[in-house]
Amino acid sequence: MRIAQIAPLTEAVPPKLYGGTERVVHWLTEELVALGHDVTLFASGDSQTSAKLSPTWPKALRLDGSVRDPNALHMVMLENVRQQCDDEQFDILHFHLDYYPFSLFHRQPTPFLTSLHGRLDLPEHQPVFSVFKDVPVVSISDSQRRPVPNANWVRTVLHGLPATLLMPKPVTPSYLAVLGRIAPEKGVDRAIKIAMRCGIPLKIAAKVDRTDQDYYEQTIRPLIHDNPLVEFIGEIGDREKPEFLSGALGLLLPIDWPEPFGLVMIEAMACGTPVIAYNRGSVPEVIDDGVTGFIVEDELSAVAAVNRLPDLSRARVREQFERRFTARRMALDYLAAYRSLIDIAKPRIRLVSSAE
Repeated sequence: MRIAQIAPLTEAVPPKLYGGTERVVHWLTEELVALGHDVTLFASGDSQTSAKLSPTWPKALRLDGSVRDPNALHMVMLENVRQQCDDEQFDILHFHLDYYPFSLFHRQPTPFLTSLHGRLDLPEHQPVFSVFKDVPVVSISDSQRRPVPNANWVRTVLHGLPATLLMPKPVTPSYLAVLGRIAPEKGVDRAIKIAMRCGIPLKIAAKVDRTDQDYYEQTIRPLIHDNPLVEFIGEIGDREKPEFLSGALGLLLPIDWPEPFGLVMIEAMACGTPVIAYNRGSVPEVIDDGVTGFIVEDELSAVAAVNRLPDLSRARVREQFERRFTARRMALDYLAAYRSLIDIAKPRIRLVSSAE
């Protein structure tokens, strides 16, 4: 199958450090190539891939201080994809750009779908999915669909990561962990309070975006300053994650938003580390309560769950990851979606060809 993967230009594929969507695109692309498919990746020029790379800009936009309007370059990339469609170079197009491709690509015959990676509960999303109600889209959790139930949902495909990317390390767990990004919706302040109530050290490996700097300075810094229980490590990459997660008694995820998926949960599970997460968004679809972690409602129940962490089998946590959340399973799910859309589109493609 000739497949185009179209990634955001914000980060390289894979990103050097933080970047959820681009990491998923990388894992999916590599699995599709390993399965024998002809894949072209549209991404920044500093991306690394086994597929054919079609670069729109030499460098990931987050790292390129000269770019002030990223939308302009994404429009160029979309036109590059469309021109290659005119030459019938692809059997299927897979976008990871939210609603950006909807208007242009629903007017041409090559089958396409879009994986929606973000939240969909904002008021401005409603008219988008009303106007483009026939555009095929994929959700990354069933809960992500709830605000726009009338969208043309093709399938839910839960994320997966390479089976051997993050492996358990033979270390003795001794602290609680936070991993990812410091932002109000991620609840890092609540994680600190949970750890303090338990009297257990907390290590925070997370980035601080410029948009969240005020939250960090006003809310988080006072909680960690001169606090002997809390260690702020900063942003880490995949190389450091196995040691960091394996050393954790559990990962804390006291989120306060409709999390579309939450890659950090399956990263922890890959290392055999259980997760304690608030019951928001995708959490009940990812965590098997009482097996791979605990789903809680508030700070008090989170503290109680910390005390139950020794009851869980870290080997079984890893087994559940291997069963449910590998990149190979994700790729096979997407291939099934591609084939269904290609089968639907065949009569339309033949009709267009005959007219020409």
